[in-house]
Amino acid sequence: MVHRVTYKIGADDLILETGRLAKQASGAVFAQYAGSAVIATVCASEDPVEGLDYVPLTVDYNEKYYAAGKIPGGFIKREGRPKDKEILVSRIIDRPMRPLFDPAFGREIQVIPTCLSSDQINPPDMLAIVASSAAVHISDIPFGGPIAGVRVGYYKGEYVINPTYKQIADGAMEIVVAGTKNGFTMVEGGAEEVSEEVMLGALEKAQEVIAGLCKLQEDLRALAGKEKLPLAPAQAELQNRDAILAEAVPLLEKACFMATKQERHGAIAQVKADFAAKYAAQLEDETQKKLFGALFEDMQYDILRKSILEKGRRVDGRGTEEIRPITCEINVLPRPHGSALFTRGETQSLAVCTLGTMLDEQVYDDIDGDRREHFILHYNFPPYSVGEVGRMGTGRREIGHGNLARRSLAPMVPDKDSFPYTVRVVSEILESNGSSSMASICGGTLCMLAAGVPLKKPVAGIAMGLITEGESYSKYAILSDILGEEDHLGDMDFKVAGTAEGITGFQMDIKIAGVTTEIMKKALDQAKRGRLHILGIMNQTISRPAPHISEYAPKIDSLKIDVDKIGALIGPGGKVVKGISAMYDVTINTEDDGTVTIYGKTAKATDDAKAAVRAIVDDPEPGTIYNGTVKRIMEFGCFVEILPGKEGLCHISKLSRKRVNRVSDVVKEGQQIPVKLLEVDKMGRLNLSYIDALEAQK
Repeated sequence: MVHRVTYKIGADDLILETGRLAKQASGAVFAQYAGSAVIATVCASEDPVEGLDYVPLTVDYNEKYYAAGKIPGGFIKREGRPKDKEILVSRIIDRPMRPLFDPAFGREIQVIPTCLSSDQINPPDMLAIVASSAAVHISDIPFGGPIAGVRVGYYKGEYVINPTYKQIADGAMEIVVAGTKNGFTMVEGGAEEVSEEVMLGALEKAQEVIAGLCKLQEDLRALAGKEKLPLAPAQAELQNRDAILAEAVPLLEKACFMATKQERHGAIAQVKADFAAKYAAQLEDETQKKLFGALFEDMQYDILRKSILEKGRRVDGRGTEEIRPITCEINVLPRPHGSALFTRGETQSLAVCTLGTMLDEQVYDDIDGDRREHFILHYNFPPYSVGEVGRMGTGRREIGHGNLARRSLAPMVPDKDSFPYTVRVVSEILESNGSSSMASICGGTLCMLAAGVPLKKPVAGIAMGLITEGESYSKYAILSDILGEEDHLGDMDFKVAGTAEGITGFQMDIKIAGVTTEIMKKALDQAKRGRLHILGIMNQTISRPAPHISEYAPKIDSLKIDVDKIGALIGPGGKVVKGISAMYDVTINTEDDGTVTIYGKTAKATDDAKAAVRAIVDDPEPGTIYNGTVKRIMEFGCFVEILPGKEGLCHISKLSRKRVNRVSDVVKEGQQIPVKLLEVDKMGRLNLSYIDALEAQK
């Protein structure tokens, strides 16, 4: 039987339907809003694994090109490996849902949301969040949801729920908020320097709709929900648990507060190894070994949270608002166009900026429509950054962290009209213990300024944490610049990036429900103080773009010409523009609006080519000097091509201050000579003079 429920958002209904498609899945929901549609399915493996301490969840969002009436570009016409956008959407579905699955279920869970239709007006990713949650909620898989997600835009001074692509592009803010009916649990987005008050208002607006969408899923479950499968909780208990607790806690209380990450990990590992040796006989059992490891995790969790809440003492001895020592260095690499080393405590980013041409822009071929980006940021997290051995490659972490850093910096990167370069920033994380994505933002700002990129304003980022106690969170501590351990043990991890004036990037994951507005306001205020502190340190190293770009960077310049002069510049069959390109060894790109961009390997080549373009599109003016080529020699003088397709006469009397018997005594065909345009006569003919002769006459 087909069941359908609807919820009004803006001018259209969001429709959830089940019972018609993918009926063999544990749960399947078809969601539609206007011309965009997504089907989400969920399945679980048959046999549970007892004692799992994690949730084996996989979310694989995918988009079909046919959804937008397109055929994939390139030689291969089948959809291939997940695109970055698909991975990012998978992450925003995974993060709010994962905490609501019980590890005791013990089975692999796979959620597959697929975009089947896209009107290229309404983004389908919010449909995917709601459909995925609804599919799990009506299935037989135990789930603490439902959850829902909405996008909030700030367009013309008003909040817009699930804005269109155009409203997103033209708006001042765009954030994705996900959560349960009791409160939001995940936020991610970017903005054009909005205030903390605008951000809080967006969260409140989103929660109203999220609650309604959760109620919609409850209604669908009432119509078509399946009975939930049982959990498979571990039956065994750790032997000698109380004895281990009594003896180990005092030792761990010392080990957990060593000065550095390596010392802490080493001391904790030693305590654990000593107890493992003491109770080696019982730990031969695999279940006992797992329970033993879990107990040590719980002890560290309790020790660190208690220390922060009761003593205000953090893992490394800092106060709750204290930020680790920061050092900034620029131009640390000799050849790249711009480089910076940003170090905050035990987190270090080597950020490198490369300037390229329009031909280096990132081209996107997806269902959103063809588009190009002139600002690119890539984030790399090699295993050695945390002292481990592992596989190299680009995973979901690298793509997610890189996207957060990119969208935080993008509003401050100049547009192509004012800075016609493609800008690529690469953040190499050399060391990590707490928010390498925020270090990438700081390093990205520094390396772009060092490369001469005229950023509108410097951007910095900070990672914040929250520790709470009690049902109403009457006792809590907000932590600035959190460590990896504090991220793991905390109740909230949120990252805020921005300028001195406002927020440009935001990401938050909450592990508890119902965080109050009071806590959020205090957390944002504390984050702002931290951000301004970091910006102050960065500004001491470099606060303005370098006056010149690197000598190793391509020289790019642009100019605007009258649209009716484009034909003259291009010439028949492209002869004129090709001639200029060959003469000066440059690449010239002409756009329909009259923008001409010139890419040269050297500044001189670009400047000379620009002068040549101007000479063609501007009316010739006497006094202009050209580097011309002798094309023909006559008895009375020579004809010199000053620009492709434009020749003038240099009379024999203008070749030298002395008497010239034969023109060939002074110049040869094919020779390049500097000439000055003396006049344009009534017939439009160009009269030239060999510039050396003029200089000699002075």
